[in-house]
Amino acid sequence: MCHRPSLSTSSATRSWLQVPRAALRRRLSVLSGAASRPVPWRRRPIAFLCYVLSVGALRPLAKRVRAVACWLLIGQREKGRDRNYHISFFFSLFYLVALYRSFPTRLLSRAWGRLNGVELPTWLRKPVYSLYIWTFGVNMQEAAVEDLIHYRNLGEFFRRRLKPAVRPLCANSCLISPADGKILHFGQVKGVTYSLENFLGPQKGRENDSSSSFRDRLLSSPDNDLFHVVVYLAPGDYHCFHSPTNWKVELRRHFPGSLLSVNPGVARLVKELFCLNERVALTGQWQHGFFSLTAVGATNVGSIRVYFDQELQTNVPRYSKGSFHDRSYVAADNLLSKAAGKGGVASGEGEGVVLQKGAAVGEFNLGSTIVLLFEAPKDFSFNLQAGQRIRVGEGLGSL
Repeated sequence: MCHRPSLSTSSATRSWLQVPRAALRRRLSVLSGAASRPVPWRRRPIAFLCYVLSVGALRPLAKRVRAVACWLLIGQREKGRDRNYHISFFFSLFYLVALYRSFPTRLLSRAWGRLNGVELPTWLRKPVYSLYIWTFGVNMQEAAVEDLIHYRNLGEFFRRRLKPAVRPLCANSCLISPADGKILHFGQVKGVTYSLENFLGPQKGRENDSSSSFRDRLLSSPDNDLFHVVVYLAPGDYHCFHSPTNWKVELRRHFPGSLLSVNPGVARLVKELFCLNERVALTGQWQHGFFSLTAVGATNVGSIRVYFDQELQTNVPRYSKGSFHDRSYVAADNLLSKAAGKGGVASGEGEGVVLQKGAAVGEFNLGSTIVLLFEAPKDFSFNLQAGQRIRVGEGLGSL
């Protein structure tokens, strides 16, 4: 039989309590000294985050997070910093990005999706929606239903339809904007900040091509080039996306992944953000060759819906990293007969889904990003400016 050491109960209790009491006194003295200094209100959330993270091995990380957060949010950059400071800042930024990527954004997005489906009491709808309208600058005069009482939940409000006449299609442009939003990037696909092959995945029928790059394998003619347009949808924008041209969709590819914010500021910090996030890529052909429209998910935007594909399910609880799921519209499929009336027209059994210019293709919840990658003659020109606001139906470029 094992026996305890010959210590009295009171002395054992005192020895057990000595270390925590001493540590507690030291901690209180530090906090009291820090509390004597006034803290600007903009620093308080940052300080709170650091105190939460100041546990054991996370304390160095908390210091780096605070340094980067102060630099980014408050702009406190002292002059005369040496090279070591810039190296320290680089690693601090790295830790901050790693910390953000570790957040359970998929779980939060699913919880937000459930919240969106909760029916609001009639008396609460107008105050809630009015606050959202005021915060994000929503133009309800364009909505098909302007009365806020008719939207039973947040999801219906986010997916509101527009009046038919408020988004006329540009007849002089062969390519129009697929969504309301802000132009982030456009031009020839040269030096983009993400890998095309990781973004689109392998392309069937092009693996045996001896071309030097994935970009070249997408081109059907040496006289053509590959172009791209990135449209960012803010939370207050119209959440549906439309067909930017007349084209035929041959394949739907769903990439499960993270749901990080696609805000332009975050996109500059996180390398290959579009390749990390969950996305649905529609690829096919238009009059000049290869064409693709990719809907990229974001935080609280795990739900991506394509009207003519009822089997698509996004933001599922479990997935394999690096995996993707294909759905071919070229093979015989009963789904093609359902395309009519939802923006798609069946071009015959097993021949793909033909989308007319301006037809409704799908929708997001809250806000996200649309990426167009397409083949066109080298003299294709954009009539855009980086950062400009654009709406569905406005011209992107022409030949």
